[in-house]
Amino acid sequence: MPILWRHPSRFLCVCLLPLLYGCVSPVALHRAVSAYDDAITSAVSRQLLTNIARAHHHQPIHFTGVSNVAATFDFRFSAGATPALGGLAGQVLMPIFGGSVAENPTISIVPIEGEEFTRRLLTPFQQGKLMLLLRQRFDIDLLLRLMAQEVLVQELGSVATYRNRPSDAVGYEMFRKVVLHLSAIQDQNRLYAEPLNLEHSWVLPAASVSAEGFQALEKEFSVRYDRQDDAFTLHRKRQGPILITNYDPGMLSGTERAQLAEEAKGWDVHDVAFDIRPDGAGGEWPMRGVFRLRSFHAIISFLGRSLGDEPEYAVGKDPRTPPVIDDENPAATMEFVVEDAVPPDADLSIRSHGRYYALHARGAHARWNRDAFQMLYLLFQMTVTDLPRTGVPSITIAK
Repeated sequence: MPILWRHPSRFLCVCLLPLLYGCVSPVALHRAVSAYDDAITSAVSRQLLTNIARAHHHQPIHFTGVSNVAATFDFRFSAGATPALGGLAGQVLMPIFGGSVAENPTISIVPIEGEEFTRRLLTPFQQGKLMLLLRQRFDIDLLLRLMAQEVLVQELGSVATYRNRPSDAVGYEMFRKVVLHLSAIQDQNRLYAEPLNLEHSWVLPAASVSAEGFQALEKEFSVRYDRQDDAFTLHRKRQGPILITNYDPGMLSGTERAQLAEEAKGWDVHDVAFDIRPDGAGGEWPMRGVFRLRSFHAIISFLGRSLGDEPEYAVGKDPRTPPVIDDENPAATMEFVVEDAVPPDADLSIRSHGRYYALHARGAHARWNRDAFQMLYLLFQMTVTDLPRTGVPSITIAK
């Protein structure tokens, strides 16, 4: 200790060394985590854009994922002292600090393929996933234009099908008008999208129920005994399919609820039903029907076709639809730029088939396009399966 005090500069070196080491390690860690996160997010986004370009050229789509990142950091520091350039030699010492940081990342990349992923890629989305995104305050017209392949509308005792494909002009225009009508109701905060609560009842003769059986029934059902008929009536409520309405479904009468419950038996888990009544917002155009959802593969194909084979076009609202903001009714579900050179000011671009593809993120519909791409990213995350892990830690630091 006395030696250190005779040379204050050495004492300073010893004191500052652990402080510098402790400061640099967290900084490097934070930067590494942010850098790897940005790189992986960018890689997935570029793959989505690349596969849209592949679909444009009628080529198979394929995805590759980063299953693991192992980054090892080696921090090395040195400290010493040397006589000052001026002053008395041996009396004044100047501290010398040195150090190095080495990073050795190991990134595991695996193709996303196989029967399970292919099945998920080709299976239409379930209504619960649309509901999840709708509750994140996405526009319903954006959701349905991207996720729905067609709408079935009840008309005069029959059902008419309108496809969400620009090549089917009549069907495409009616589909756009229906989703735009729902969007106008949503803009008024009068659109409901809630699971339909269904009730089921059964009648069992009292003689057929033992004491043990009665206790088991009470755990699953609401049980009421009818002395006159000497029978038990069982009631059970369960959450049914999602129903989009312009009224509060909780205010339905028992008769209306029973009627909807009967209709719901024919609804598929990949369908989303809607019921717009005359006495609610947007009631000038009452309608009932079902939207059938697409698979993720169908969404990518739809976007690829929009770049060439089936370009989308502007469709105005129905005269019975309330006013709609122009920014919420762009011609394209997701607009892209395809040029021979890198598009200027592009958020994201890739080169494919000799041209550059980029999301159109400028102008009046920039927010719409960014929201649509964000939704596409989320839908992909809902589709992809868990990637195999190598079992190594994500980030390690060697001291």
